[in-house]
Amino acid sequence: MGTQKGGFLLTSDFNRKKWEVRGPFLEGSTVAYMVLDPRDGRTIFAATSHLVWGSHIQRSRDFGKTWGVPKESPKFPPGFDLTVNSIWEVKPGLEGEPGAFYAGVEPAALFKSQDEGNTWTPMEGLLHHPTRHLWQPAKGGLSLHSIILDPTNPQRIFVGISAGGVFRTDDGGRSWQPMNKGVRADYLPNPFPEAGQCVHKLTAHPARPQVLYQQNHCGVYRSRSAGASWEDISEGLPSRYGLPIAVHAHDPDTIYVVPEESDQNRVAVGGRFRVYRSRDGGQTWEVGYKGLPQENAYLHVLREALATDACDPCGVYVGTKGGHLFYSRDEGGAWEILAEWLPPIYSVSTGLME
Repeated sequence: MGTQKGGFLLTSDFNRKKWEVRGPFLEGSTVAYMVLDPRDGRTIFAATSHLVWGSHIQRSRDFGKTWGVPKESPKFPPGFDLTVNSIWEVKPGLEGEPGAFYAGVEPAALFKSQDEGNTWTPMEGLLHHPTRHLWQPAKGGLSLHSIILDPTNPQRIFVGISAGGVFRTDDGGRSWQPMNKGVRADYLPNPFPEAGQCVHKLTAHPARPQVLYQQNHCGVYRSRSAGASWEDISEGLPSRYGLPIAVHAHDPDTIYVVPEESDQNRVAVGGRFRVYRSRDGGQTWEVGYKGLPQENAYLHVLREALATDACDPCGVYVGTKGGHLFYSRDEGGAWEILAEWLPPIYSVSTGLME
């Protein structure tokens, strides 16, 4: 779990009834994202920022006992008039890519490391994309925050940019195509531009990578065509606005969102904190709130603070900017409090230890 004041590690057995909370780690830094490398089950990468030392990627090879900075963090090569202001996500490579990692940064760019994070190279095809003049900073800056690797096609990568849209490469990053047909951008003169949409979070299930879901500034969408076109699946939700979206670990048709009032009032709708679940890919929605606060609960959930685990039944986790972490052990039906009174929660991710 990444927070405004360091990172935390929460561990349990498969029953998930009793938890040990460790941390904070990386004190003095904001931790935007933490991820356990599933290829070894012990190495953790963290995307951090510090008022003095700037943005870095930190690494622990012993499940958080010790931390260190690899040889370098993502930075633009000489000749680029750009500076990495923040790192939004670190993504371990596919099983067949030992040592590979990806990083999404602000201003929007995708970096790749092939040596366990010691050196990083930007994917210049995206950096120099012809639609870049249509991209614009959102509240979190011009950020590349979502990275999806296709396990059935190692050359295919999807990214989500706020506010730039969804982009796909089919040649390992040399060239990129905007994938935004059918997605609204109500804040622009042309509400359906080629690029410039504000993707809040992009996700997919690894067993069905051609089906994508996104929570957008202007609604929730699904693509059944690897991003070539999108369907609006917002009907049935109390609001089109929200930041996170997550997919069930075992069922590619089950997704979760946390609607909020609006972009001008980023709090739970009506002061009732609820997580919405669809079991049919967004055709219909049902609300889960048993155990969640339903009165004067003006909570706010950031884009990376909703996650699912790989247990059976699937667990669902949602962290708030008020420092509360709620979780469900029955796929979103009933909820419990896992931790509270923490710093503002920026991200939640799950993994299985060795």
